[in-house]
Amino acid sequence: MRAGWKIVALTSVLLVFAFALLHSGSSVSAASAGQVAGTVKLDGIAPHRRGIDMSKDPSCAAAHKDKPVTTENVVTGTNGGLANVVVYVSQGLTGNEAPLSQPVQLEQKGCQYFPHVVAVDVGQHMKIVNNDQALHNIHPQPTKNPAWNKSQTPGGPPLDVTWTNEEIPVPVKCNVHPWMQAYIVVVKGPYGVTDDSGSFKLDNLPPGNYTLTAWQEAYGTQTQNVTVAAGKPTAVGFTFKAK
Repeated sequence: MRAGWKIVALTSVLLVFAFALLHSGSSVSAASAGQVAGTVKLDGIAPHRRGIDMSKDPSCAAAHKDKPVTTENVVTGTNGGLANVVVYVSQGLTGNEAPLSQPVQLEQKGCQYFPHVVAVDVGQHMKIVNNDQALHNIHPQPTKNPAWNKSQTPGGPPLDVTWTNEEIPVPVKCNVHPWMQAYIVVVKGPYGVTDDSGSFKLDNLPPGNYTLTAWQEAYGTQTQNVTVAAGKPTAVGFTFKAK
């Protein structure tokens, strides 16, 4: 009987110790994570953004009667900031990182894909939503992932998809509305997508040396080596030359 109590007591001590280690490890990990933050800019004059004719679908045209829609292959904002650039870690990760848990979303809104460029981690869930009063047909064109082509009715349930392989980029079109075009950029690990000011950030990077790649649909890619320190932001800048 006495031996049984000793086993119970020892087991309890080990459980408490294990919990303490787990809690301590989580705190240290969070405290030691680093961040990369920066901007992507365009050097020169951005090309003219052409207007998009939606007259073949009156409901689509009506959604933009007060503000005509233009192409989005090169979008610049404040101080030459370049939007829709995906910045991701192309070298330096272990390859064992868990997929990001928060789903990303691709909307069909005003007969456009929004955002025009969406990034997603391998294995991360992507929700595709139809906010229009029109039938859409989502047709990605991958070469390294399984191909699919799905229709989505107005008010229909969101599509929930994941991607198996890294692929940069996956063009997306709508067979019903040929002007609808977007890109899905499937990466492995942390990523950031620039906003209208060209700003981006990558969170929760362990300290270490990495290669970052910036991808833009019209200008291709650039790479840059960075060193991430514990608990500190690392500043990075990319500049693409206008054509």
